[in-house]
Amino acid sequence: MPAVTVIDRYRTLSEEMAARVAAVPDDAWTNPTPCADWTARDLVRHLVEAPRMFFGMVEVPPPADGPPVDDDPSGAFAVVRTAVLDALGDPAVADKEFDGLSGRQTFAQAIDRFICADLVVHGWDLARSTGQDEHVDPDEARRIHESLEPMEHTMRGPGAFGPATEPPPDADEPTKLLCFLGREV
Repeated sequence: MPAVTVIDRYRTLSEEMAARVAAVPDDAWTNPTPCADWTARDLVRHLVEAPRMFFGMVEVPPPADGPPVDDDPSGAFAVVRTAVLDALGDPAVADKEFDGLSGRQTFAQAIDRFICADLVVHGWDLARSTGQDEHVDPDEARRIHESLEPMEHTMRGPGAFGPATEPPPDADEPTKLLCFLGREV
């Protein structure tokens, strides 16, 4: 079986997120999420804004402004999703390097490590807060956990992740990841 590329992983995970965003009931946008002080709408706003930072890191124009998240969360997410897919499909952007908190990396590596992780974890957060299916792919959970573990000291800072919670002894990979990230499962 061929290895999954970053663009393939992002395409799959962002399709899943787009479906979750589209499935949020109109009256659930103000529901609190497992992320402290974030509503469902705030969470989508984060997913729209976070990739923009990596465009800036490689000095590439950010995605065009789409509809405001307050007016059209699905539309806002779709604009950024398309821009990231286009960038990952362009080797001149995907392979462009920058120095970040976790060292020298390419745009594609940053999208894979951070944005794909956001899509998985915040997909669970959005599902939990809006009554949707909370399934997390065990292979993705393991991959993300292994990727984030070496950065634990950095990611526990203010405004990021809280302290880890203890997973049950028989925890599956998604539960281990979510507990590592401070979620109450």
